[in-house]
Amino acid sequence: MARSGLAAAARVARWADAALGPGRAGATADGKATLSDTTAERAARELGLTVDQVRADWDIARLAGLVEVHGDSARPGWRLRAWDRDDSAVLRGWVALFDAWSLAHPEPGDLEPAAVAEVVSAMPQVLSFLQLSAGPVPVEQLLDLLRQRVTELRTERCEVPYAPASGAPEVPRVSGSTAAAGAAVSAAEAAVPVAEAELAPLLDWALRALAAVGALTYGDGQATLTPLGSWAVWVKLEQICVAAQSPAGNIEQAAEDMLRGCAQLRPNAARAEYRAWLAARPVGNAVGELLAAARGDDALLRGLAFEALRVVGAPAEPDVRAVVEEPTLRPYALLWLAEHDGVDPEDAHEVLTREEATWLWVDTAAAVADHGEAPMLVRHLESALQPTVPSLLDEVRAVGHPRTVQVLVALAAAHPDPALAKAVRRAAFQVHTGGS
Repeated sequence: MARSGLAAAARVARWADAALGPGRAGATADGKATLSDTTAERAARELGLTVDQVRADWDIARLAGLVEVHGDSARPGWRLRAWDRDDSAVLRGWVALFDAWSLAHPEPGDLEPAAVAEVVSAMPQVLSFLQLSAGPVPVEQLLDLLRQRVTELRTERCEVPYAPASGAPEVPRVSGSTAAAGAAVSAAEAAVPVAEAELAPLLDWALRALAAVGALTYGDGQATLTPLGSWAVWVKLEQICVAAQSPAGNIEQAAEDMLRGCAQLRPNAARAEYRAWLAARPVGNAVGELLAAARGDDALLRGLAFEALRVVGAPAEPDVRAVVEEPTLRPYALLWLAEHDGVDPEDAHEVLTREEATWLWVDTAAAVADHGEAPMLVRHLESALQPTVPSLLDEVRAVGHPRTVQVLVALAAAHPDPALAKAVRRAAFQVHTGGS
């Protein structure tokens, strides 16, 4: 169902990719990836569509992530690239469209914008009710539910008229907590149920828009979730439950603090925490935060950030690929991409050059030196690619990692072999002084 629902959008996105190339001049008109008149007319001719159909399909492609906007240009999204080989990419694209149903099919111009916003905020409860009902639900019942929810939203905002009603005595002003409590009580007492007549055209628009994206069927005075719509609502409820299982505080933290909070967790527990943190924020923002944390000075956070990005999966691919040329992130990004492309994690290190692998060894050693215990650092020495300590020290000096001196000093202090410790200290001194 997701493929068939997005097939027209994918067709236009593929046409743009083949005919124009990503970001080529003339594709868009306004810096927002809106098709120019010339491009839309050309696409209509070559695809046998009307210009309006092309524009509508292009907008759906953008909302579904088949086309991504970067600055003043558009380019194929990862979901389009993965369309033929990855069903999950298609499902993610449809869920993105489902989330944007009110943008895919905007409200009529005669509807009050504030009321439209209230209905959009209230529709998750309506959809949840449809999902629990597991069958057709009369529109009258949905309208009553919507009315109750909008009334609750207005009450929560304490929408009480400031001026007293005509003839009513003015309420004396009070301050502090008494004022806050009084306002809340007044709001609850003053909340007037929203008239169903006010909401009927808004519910009709919302149901038609959700039907247009394939989330439900709507007709004969009732609405029913499609299997795809029911699945999407279930996924959203599951995400809320996952987020609620996060240990206190971590889900609200910035990426760096969240990663620090996960540093002492076992791998399975850390992954559960990553999933909860990711479920609570847009994936694009989350990936950006994780990469920003990875660019910091703490090597442990760098490794943990890429572990969290493994939980993100395919949606992180464009951003991870974009940092491959950053020396600090390159080894981690190459390993991530190799695993994403299906390489066995045990063999993924083969995508790294000897220099990149050595740089990664030093970076990991820095994380161990900062956060681990001495025996861990000694064991880390055994994981080096180089067959001998002298060859390792030669290559470590050559890669120019900014933490090389600190790592070698810590390793010399931790190693029980006096001769080896002396050699490592000498190497640290040579790096520090620029000698050979």
